[in-house]
Amino acid sequence: MGTVRVGVVASFDFTRDDEIRRWLPEGVELAVRRTAESPADDNLTMVSALADPAYLTAPVRALCGTGVAAIAYACTACSFVGGEAGERALRNAMESCGAPRALTTSGAVVDALRSVGARRLAVVHPYAPAVGRRLHAYLTTHGFEITRITGFALTVDEVPDVQPDEVTDLIREGDTPTADAVFVSCTGLPTYEVIAPLEKELGKPVVTANQATMWALLRAVGAQALGPGQHLLANR
Repeated sequence: MGTVRVGVVASFDFTRDDEIRRWLPEGVELAVRRTAESPADDNLTMVSALADPAYLTAPVRALCGTGVAAIAYACTACSFVGGEAGERALRNAMESCGAPRALTTSGAVVDALRSVGARRLAVVHPYAPAVGRRLHAYLTTHGFEITRITGFALTVDEVPDVQPDEVTDLIREGDTPTADAVFVSCTGLPTYEVIAPLEKELGKPVVTANQATMWALLRAVGAQALGPGQHLLANR
């Protein structure tokens, strides 16, 4: 069996290339392309701009030129800020640009949470309150009950500096006894190293944006993401 190539379109400010590659199994290559810069006056303005399918045209076409078998738009807020219809419009636009298979982080998150049997969620995110409200609406529209949503509003410049131990503390703070899973939103946060230890500590699945994206992207091409001890991947 030859090498399979998958693609990720990331926002212009994405810094977690090395992290998402950690989920790749042998025999799968990842190509990453970024969007053009968008207005960044505030969190809501930026993600709303990046929810415009026009931002995907150039990077998706570039990825298709590399022979990818599937493409993910790896930006959580960009793909939930427009609601269910906005997420679907992004996938349709990617397919119109030639993507053989198209998915978004927010769509992948819904599938991942359902895969682990989650119904009641504790949600942690780094967004401004206006974006956090859109996230709450997106998840409840898909049938999830939110037991707590914890926002630790960060600027665009602050997200790349967040460390795994900080994410660990935020997940502990955001969890609730009645939640049957924790969801960590934002592809800008480092989560690979914290998932398995926290699942063992909290006794429930911890699903993160980058994890769900890579799980779904690899599943789309018949491959399995690597992540020892991560509940989602054991449930494939």
